[in-house]
Amino acid sequence: MKLYYSSGACSLSPHIALREAGLKFDLEKVDLRGKKTETGADYFAVNTKGYVPALQLDNGTVLTEGPAIVQYIADQAPEAKLAPANGSLERYKLQELLNFISTEIHKGFSPLFNPAFPDEGKKIYKDRLAVRFKTLDEVLSKNTFLMGEQFTVADAYLFTVLNWAKPVQVDLEAFPAVKAYHARIAERPHVQAALAAEGLKK
Repeated sequence: MKLYYSSGACSLSPHIALREAGLKFDLEKVDLRGKKTETGADYFAVNTKGYVPALQLDNGTVLTEGPAIVQYIADQAPEAKLAPANGSLERYKLQELLNFISTEIHKGFSPLFNPAFPDEGKKIYKDRLAVRFKTLDEVLSKNTFLMGEQFTVADAYLFTVLNWAKPVQVDLEAFPAVKAYHARIAERPHVQAALAAEGLKK
């Protein structure tokens, strides 16, 4: 398998999942502005959407969209317990979490990276994120991970988007459980390895 990624982008989530699953994979960095990979290939030829992540399987099939990719990864290594079994109620709870992170948190951060977006608009998005973080803080004040005591691909995804808080001046001080959770996930050896591979470790 090959993961197409950009350092620190949402592709960090499947990168962490691949390492946690113990799967063999290659990495190929993508210049998202130029739409070229580090080998000089046209990234649109890999993923017509033009953004990361994209996971190229050994048979040539390309999967896109982070929540789909991380579930595929989890299913390749069920012994790692990165996702509950397909068809179980717990699996639907995982999908619920992935959808929540994708639509309510990930997309909530997106306008904050746009220098042309007005400050008034950014404040609205930051206020919305604060409401979502309050919900997460309540969950994480009771649980080690999003689904209880088992690390799953949802944790890899949430960790990835929480990394964006500091660069865009989103204050997490009011959410101590979220802050502690982020620090806890950061210490996982496979998370550390993914951060190092993407040049994100200080």
